[in-house]
Amino acid sequence: MDYSKILSEKAQVLKPSGIRKFFDLLNEMTDVVALTVGQPDFVTPWHIREAGIESLEDGKTYYTSNSGLISMREEISKYLDRRFGLTYDPKTELVVTVGGSEAIDIAVRACLNPGDEVIIPQPSFVCYGPLVSMADGVPVYIETKEKDNFKLTAEELKAAISPKTKLLVLPFPNNPTGAVMNREDLEKIAEVLRGTDIMVLSDEIYAEMTYGEKKTNTASGHVSIASLPGMRERTIIVNGFSKAYAMTGWRMGYTAAPEPVTKQMLKLHQYGIMCAPTTSQYAAVEALKNGDPDIEEMTAEYDRRRRFIVDGLRALGIPTFEPEGAFYVFPNVGVFGLSSEEFCEKLLYDYGVAIVPGTAFGDCGEGFARISYAYSVKHITEALERMGKFVEDLKKGKYKE
Repeated sequence: MDYSKILSEKAQVLKPSGIRKFFDLLNEMTDVVALTVGQPDFVTPWHIREAGIESLEDGKTYYTSNSGLISMREEISKYLDRRFGLTYDPKTELVVTVGGSEAIDIAVRACLNPGDEVIIPQPSFVCYGPLVSMADGVPVYIETKEKDNFKLTAEELKAAISPKTKLLVLPFPNNPTGAVMNREDLEKIAEVLRGTDIMVLSDEIYAEMTYGEKKTNTASGHVSIASLPGMRERTIIVNGFSKAYAMTGWRMGYTAAPEPVTKQMLKLHQYGIMCAPTTSQYAAVEALKNGDPDIEEMTAEYDRRRRFIVDGLRALGIPTFEPEGAFYVFPNVGVFGLSSEEFCEKLLYDYGVAIVPGTAFGDCGEGFARISYAYSVKHITEALERMGKFVEDLKKGKYKE
């Protein structure tokens, strides 16, 4: 059979994730220090795991409402108010999803008609463009620059808007750069959007991970664009439990949006998923009720690692932007004359350290690499020592032709 004629052309042209490419290579190698995957090295806190276990022991193994347990949606509503000053009706404006990825998918599909354009700042997480394409939309990429601290500027946004623009993806705190948009930055973006029919997909999965001086009065330090005047009505918030609560394998996410938008997303969720896993929902309820101290403890440790790895990379002579959010650094490895892919491949095969080329997050990531510090300081120390040997050899001209 000629599968190229049978299978979807749309699916065939999609590129595999550049993150997973390097992650999969590790399965074929030994003695590798990996700093590739954005997965907390913390185990889900015991009280959260225990709540999931108790739900199983109590026989709570049935379908929930399509939108999710009402108790969970009520706790999400309280959490959004408590941490970010946002108000959403748990009955009509929240949908519990299978991770943040499903939330992004249904948000995109609920908004787009064929040919609609979606503005996506890059470097950014790998899923936005492919999901837009699968929804018959057109990705329009804006390159964020190191000189602007990898933030989206109002001028760049205004220049990218066309009559076909339907949606802006706002991926901050950002994966892979660690960039954060503060209130002043967001006000400028909001000013461009007010008076238009452009929606915002605000991916706030790293909202709990902001560092440095907190210039806001929110509990987390993060500012959601939905909290600004006139922006709630045009914003779909995507969030989840993977990062803040170390619950990656539980696959728990959610959307928060005005009721008319939520109704459409819920239909897509109903037909594609039915409902999110029941056991995970009960665990998530416990996380929302009693997990604030866990967030503070883990974020403090990420902050310690952040400062450690930035100082370590700079000491090696690798220019490194200081991230203000998430748990990644995005050093400028292009200073050594190798492409991002070459740098990462040589570092992996010759020195046993796995990091991700910046090009996995968009062509504008050339010259950079993403390093996750969701790993122990001991693990990071070993990686830096090996990278130091690599840099020494580069300076000696080992890889010059």
